[in-house]
Amino acid sequence: MKAPDENIENLLRVDRVVYPTPETKSRSYIQDYESEYRRSIADPEAFWDKVARELDWFTPWQRVLDWKYPWAKWFVGATCNISYNCLDRHVKTWRRNKVAVIWVGEQGQERILTYGELFRQVNRCANALKALGLRKGDRASIYLPKIPEQIVAMLACARIGVIHSVVYSGFSAPALESRIRDAESRVVITADVGYDRGKSINLKGVVDQAVANCSSVETVVVVRRETPGVPLAAPKEIDWNDWLEGEKPVCAAEPLDAEAPLYILYTSGTTGKPKGVVHVHGGYMVGTYITTKYVFDLKEDDIYFCVADPGWVTGHSYIVYGPLLNGATILTAEGKPDYPNPGRWWHLIERYGVSIFYTTPTAIRLLMKYGEEWPKKYDLSTLRVLGTVGEPINPEAWEWYHRVTGGTRPIMDTWWQTETGMILVTPLPSVPLKPGSATRPFLGVEADVVDRQGKSLPANAGGFAVIKTPWPSMMRTIYKDPDRYKVYWETIPNCYTAGDVCRKDADGYLWFMGRADDVIKVAGNRIGTAEVESALVSHQAVAEAAVIGKPHKTVGEAIKAFVILKQGHQQSPALIQSLKDQVLKELGKIAVPQEIEVVESLPKTRSGKIMRRVLKAKELGQDPGDISTLEE
Repeated sequence: MKAPDENIENLLRVDRVVYPTPETKSRSYIQDYESEYRRSIADPEAFWDKVARELDWFTPWQRVLDWKYPWAKWFVGATCNISYNCLDRHVKTWRRNKVAVIWVGEQGQERILTYGELFRQVNRCANALKALGLRKGDRASIYLPKIPEQIVAMLACARIGVIHSVVYSGFSAPALESRIRDAESRVVITADVGYDRGKSINLKGVVDQAVANCSSVETVVVVRRETPGVPLAAPKEIDWNDWLEGEKPVCAAEPLDAEAPLYILYTSGTTGKPKGVVHVHGGYMVGTYITTKYVFDLKEDDIYFCVADPGWVTGHSYIVYGPLLNGATILTAEGKPDYPNPGRWWHLIERYGVSIFYTTPTAIRLLMKYGEEWPKKYDLSTLRVLGTVGEPINPEAWEWYHRVTGGTRPIMDTWWQTETGMILVTPLPSVPLKPGSATRPFLGVEADVVDRQGKSLPANAGGFAVIKTPWPSMMRTIYKDPDRYKVYWETIPNCYTAGDVCRKDADGYLWFMGRADDVIKVAGNRIGTAEVESALVSHQAVAEAAVIGKPHKTVGEAIKAFVILKQGHQQSPALIQSLKDQVLKELGKIAVPQEIEVVESLPKTRSGKIMRRVLKAKELGQDPGDISTLEE
């Protein structure tokens, strides 16, 4: 991770401000962001102390924060258990019969789990893990498609202090093997198959290849979805239902130190070798709980639909832990947004009366490609709060998302990372919005835009996005590689460096401009990829775009763009010129791509981030490095 040599050019201008409706503002938990934020930053430990007291702890903390740069401990001396807070404290109340999880399969199958039933399933799974000899501190790898057993297994591990490592079920055998080997997992929990666009994906075969070289694995548990069931090799391989049968539905949650590891999540994102990000029970619990509550204005009667997979951090924090800590009803659905047709998600919103919908800019741009007639077919009137995550959302996609869902719902454009554990920069429903801006830091979070020496930059000067003080859900280390963790805090002195370039406008709103590694230097001007891509997507013919810099003899780098066209548009010299003219109008001559290539797809991580380094490596004939997170 390297700091930019100079400030980043700020080319994109968005003047529109969207104000919350009186109803949205009046029902929000935080109605006066400015005063609440000032109080939280004046005494962040008091703020986080108050939040933590909304949750259940077995023993209290002696100190809120122990900060020995760059290492943090939160809620020092306290014991807790995140699974207890997701389940036990709800089943002691009327919520035991409230729906916790609504699951919809790719073919429309439905399963519903109340908090009481989820509690019993998790306890049985926890007892089954204990029967295998797993104890506090052991690791278990979870390689499951998006089915309820994925949530059950995560909470069961947490309940007894076993550290879970969820691996997205689209990963190949070598990628899975490397993650199992690094974690030294004793158990792998998988399924016979997953489903993708009507096709059956052989997950058990992938696991067989992966564990062949993993000496730590003692047991493989298999959820069998197809009939007849895939053959299992006893005693190492066990059927999930047989494994849980006979186990008692009661298992006391293990009191764990607040700093006890909860999970390892391997990420490479858009750069480099996978790294095992470690999150812990106490601080992660506090951060995900309060951000879910305040950012999405989560109320008792909401139906909350996040389209992520628990194989990614968004699924960890905002499908499983954050919503369940709040006692919410979660809708989770297997499958793609445009299968069997582009109305899939809109249909689910109508069918279940979804009120909170959290998706990605990539998915929005995919649905834009199919036109507005699809969302118009469905009753979306139950929607109340919208969200996006993954990459900066360009203003054109923001406006489309806002318009097709009714034109009055606030969009929470959230910025955070696997490493941060929780949302760090975000609107709140009561705050005025600027399309394309992630708005302001969350309460208790001190974010800034700085130069490479760590000096705050003036309004609208592009620089490095940093967090200046610790927050509870921050990662504690990189598993087996603490030196790699320290890089985040040492790239720019005394700051957590996110690796993103950003600008802060005169109102303090943050505008993320892309990854620092993707910044393009044209004739001495440093240009963020997000701005050029946004200008291209503002053209009526473009569904999605990615840009890279190519070496150029006279200007340093030339911009090359890759674009996906909307349905009904065809490539032509006139269209290519029209796209260049659009960038000229939006950003100026310096940002106009020298080349524009029309493509059918773009390389993306399975969490939706465009992997520009893969495009660049292919263009320049270089090795793209680790591509285990690549969708295709």
